[in-house]
Amino acid sequence: MSRSTLVLGASPEPSRYAYLAALKLLQHGHLITLVGKRTGEVGGVPILQEIPSASRFHTVTLYLNPMVQESYHAELLALRPERIIFNPGTEHDAFAERARANGIEVVYGCTLVMLGTGQY
Repeated sequence: MSRSTLVLGASPEPSRYAYLAALKLLQHGHLITLVGKRTGEVGGVPILQEIPSASRFHTVTLYLNPMVQESYHAELLALRPERIIFNPGTEHDAFAERARANGIEVVYGCTLVMLGTGQY
């Protein structure tokens, strides 16, 4: 099943995990929106600097450290995704609790591993 995914912290740098995850998501047939601080593209999908308004995502996968991601917390909660994946190094317990309180599934995991093992 294809799931619309927001990759927050996307990077045009091929050595970054966010880049690799975006490619794997595309290879698995998922629709992706990429948002990062640098312009560029991954697999032909442009990296935006802002989350598109009125967007709807099944999953948000985070590739931003906890301090940087804080400026996005209210916006992410307002998107009401079904789940948020905190990739290694992005864990933010207070935000995870707020997400759970809003009915959002919280996953502390690795998007690449989840895709590789069929858990995505």
